[in-house]
Amino acid sequence: MSNRQTKTDVILIGAGIMSATLGTLLKELVPDWNITVFEKLATAGEESSNEWNNAGTGHAALCELNYTVEKQDGSIDISKAIKINEEYQVSKQFWSYLVKSNLIRNPQDFIMPLPHLSLVQGEDNVTFLKKRFEAMSDNPLFQGMEFSDDPEKLMEWIPLIMNGRTTDEPMAATRIESGTDVNFGALTRMLFDHLKSKNVDIKYKHSVDDIKRASDGSWELKVRNVDSGTVERHTAKFVFIGGGGGSLPLLQKSGIPEGKHIGGFPVSGLFMVCKNPDVVAQHHAKVYGKAKVGAPPMSVPHLDTRFIDNKKSLLFGPFAGFSPKFLKTGSMFDLIGSVKPNNVFTMLAAGAKNVPLTKYLIQQVMLSKEQRMEELREFIPNAKSEDWDIVVAGQRVQVIKDTAAGKGTLQFGTEVVNAADGSIAALLGASPGASTAVSVMLELIKRCFPQQLKAWEPKIKEMIPSYGVSLLKHPELIEEIHTSTGRALGLSNELQPAI
Repeated sequence: MSNRQTKTDVILIGAGIMSATLGTLLKELVPDWNITVFEKLATAGEESSNEWNNAGTGHAALCELNYTVEKQDGSIDISKAIKINEEYQVSKQFWSYLVKSNLIRNPQDFIMPLPHLSLVQGEDNVTFLKKRFEAMSDNPLFQGMEFSDDPEKLMEWIPLIMNGRTTDEPMAATRIESGTDVNFGALTRMLFDHLKSKNVDIKYKHSVDDIKRASDGSWELKVRNVDSGTVERHTAKFVFIGGGGGSLPLLQKSGIPEGKHIGGFPVSGLFMVCKNPDVVAQHHAKVYGKAKVGAPPMSVPHLDTRFIDNKKSLLFGPFAGFSPKFLKTGSMFDLIGSVKPNNVFTMLAAGAKNVPLTKYLIQQVMLSKEQRMEELREFIPNAKSEDWDIVVAGQRVQVIKDTAAGKGTLQFGTEVVNAADGSIAALLGASPGASTAVSVMLELIKRCFPQQLKAWEPKIKEMIPSYGVSLLKHPELIEEIHTSTGRALGLSNELQPAI
């Protein structure tokens, strides 16, 4: 064991998109702060941020039906969709600033323009989609959205899905061209390359085994070198736990009151991937359907064009599953190890409430490849088994906590948990996650650095012109942001790169 002890200003745990975003923001706001990153794997962006471990959707609520809910009076509540869209515009502004400042280059390596569509079948679902379209199309954030229930128009939009379809069941879709495909793995690696050039100390293959409060209010981390087994002590004034599914156990070790009565429920995922160029060439969109009854929101079926390693491929899924691991590289004891005296009743309550979900996950785990192909054929009637392989996606740990809705409520979203004094914070949860990373990290900065915020605001507004402003109340700003980010990121029609 080494007795070496190192002090720094900021420690980031986990080399994923969240730590990359927070580190980049802080380096722009306070360049002289010393930042150290610990990542237990060999490179950045290998868990949840990796391009094969997530859907690669720039979540702007353009096509995701679970962000728009039908109320009891039959009207459609689009408030969550508005919030997510505004947060994604913040991300695009920050990425544009980085490109224009030459802090990262070649945006086409991580973001591509791609139409987003919602697709439904059945009379009731068509009625719902039309009402959703009417509620959204008048909103300036969703300008350009089209609706059609005409089979000929649908054939034009989604030929691979419509070819060979024999059912007379009504179908409808909405389409909006301003969607994106985002390679969050590539973006994460770009940001860490940038941070390295700014003298951020990035230590790969270093696992944080423990966190405890020091007598002076700072945080002391016990860090183990994965290869050599040597242990070092590192202290910092501020710690961010951005370890994906691994964040909850570290938050619990910190002992802060805000981390108590919180549990986690891991959900794994699989995608079907097609690399047959003849099939891939027939589809150019992200097409989201409706989740089945009992399925978790992140299991909404979707057929996606993806751009990975400068190649176009096609993914369908996700198929949900269950593993007690909190990370793909985690332990089979992660779930049981996360149960503590302060959250055991919260966890038990969640288990009692979510029997249908548990049953659904077990059914998904038991599916054969051919059964998965049958689900795929609901999207692509002519799909052939030999054209499709199965890839294992990332683990997602859904937050379980006590809320106004009751004890042991399963949360499907992204949450920041921080100490009252702002000295430590953790990122928990899943989708929309990476797409809203900039907004989430700005909220973290607001909570954890309130004394510095006023001095930092001019620089934040330089990076994100809409900071502190509701885009919905300033429609002229929406058009301005669409134009400027489209130009900087190569998303404008006249600037789309050839594939």
